[in-house]
Amino acid sequence: MTGMSRATLRYREIISLSAPIAGIQFAQVALTTVDLMMMGLIGVGAVAAGGLGLLLYNQLRTMCVGMVTGVGNLVAGAVGRAEKRTGSVGIDDEGREEVRDLVRAALLIATLVGVAAGGFLVALGHVLPLLGQDPAVVALAQPIMLTLAPGLLPMVWMNVLRQFAVGMRRPGSLLVVTLVSIGVNALLNAVFIYGWLGLPRLGLAGIGLSTTLVQVWTFLVYFRMIRRDATLRELMVLDGWRARRATVARIARMGTPIALTYGSEAAITSIASLFMGTFGPVALAASNVVNQLAYIVYQVNIGLSQGTSILVSRALGRGETDEIGPIAHQALAISLALMGAIGLVYVLAPHVVLGAFLGGQEDGAVLAMASVLLWFAIAHQLFKGSQNICVGLLRGLGNTKAGLWNTLIGYWLIGIPAMALCAHTAAWGAYGVWFGLCLGFGATSLLLWVRFTAELRRFTAAQGESDGVPAA
Repeated sequence: MTGMSRATLRYREIISLSAPIAGIQFAQVALTTVDLMMMGLIGVGAVAAGGLGLLLYNQLRTMCVGMVTGVGNLVAGAVGRAEKRTGSVGIDDEGREEVRDLVRAALLIATLVGVAAGGFLVALGHVLPLLGQDPAVVALAQPIMLTLAPGLLPMVWMNVLRQFAVGMRRPGSLLVVTLVSIGVNALLNAVFIYGWLGLPRLGLAGIGLSTTLVQVWTFLVYFRMIRRDATLRELMVLDGWRARRATVARIARMGTPIALTYGSEAAITSIASLFMGTFGPVALAASNVVNQLAYIVYQVNIGLSQGTSILVSRALGRGETDEIGPIAHQALAISLALMGAIGLVYVLAPHVVLGAFLGGQEDGAVLAMASVLLWFAIAHQLFKGSQNICVGLLRGLGNTKAGLWNTLIGYWLIGIPAMALCAHTAAWGAYGVWFGLCLGFGATSLLLWVRFTAELRRFTAAQGESDGVPAA
């Protein structure tokens, strides 16, 4: 096989793994985006209170997903070691039992984390008055937080199944399910808002309930897909109560830094929004629109990050450390090409891009500021996407702590101070906030790539002296 054909095959492997993951990510974003749009049918107060509830829900959802994200890497590593033992693309009895053990432990962790996060979300609703929130907002926010909370459990279960399937390199496609779930969510929102079919009018609580029901439905559909796959079916186990304590601890050690990294990333964006709010409603509205746009695009990089991470874990399990560098370079090339193409659209047609969010907006000041912020969004997407891919590569090498520590440095020691200095001390105003945000993501990306390069050199040098399996 020539170098060119191997590179082409590698590109196909990256895309085939990453695309389904990105699709599921888009589905999650679409659910809450539809929810926010439907809240506008109730009133401005509902948008404020419901938006607050969704913000807290998404923060916990992201961290729950982080706790089980490493499962895909562990499964891929087990498969890679089995292939190394058998000398073929197949899995032996030892590998099968290792994968089943990982699935059991992951489901147990998912159950515990999902229940805890749901309870915490409900508790947060009762703490809101102590955080200075308006009583009217609290009264509206508490019901939707209560009905959103149960949906965290099927959501994190579904992510365990996703990581299991991706680790086996059989992710399947949820495109049709994604499209249907968006429509079903919007329909259920309307049913519960207006009390159709004789049901009570539940308002915001109904919007949360519809999202929870869609989460349950999506989990059941994905579970059925796995049960219909002969390869996955024989490895799928549901007896989480039989999980080995050592395996549970292994997944938890790997997942905790990932969850904290995801939480830190969400926090810096929230802080940036608070900074923007100090410059008035126009600046905040423009920033929210551009940030939502960037967040949607970011799901592509999440897919690339997880897909390449799985390939690195498999290569490491097979002892093929020479494959890791090319995987990293090609994943970064795909990301830069896609983000560059999207950035070009921003530059050439900013009003078209923003029209989806500001189509009925008469305030030209919001549109003008958002058009300028799109330039910052280009850098934002390049840096944030690059750093996320590198976090995935490090996770593939078994190192999840590096992602946490480097993001803490980049976000909290560089990014947030830079926002304050550029916005207020340098008097760049709202644009200074986004400059500082981009600086934080850029610094984090640089730190992570330096660390990945060092880690890869260490693994390459030690290949002949170890079995190629890093400590989680």
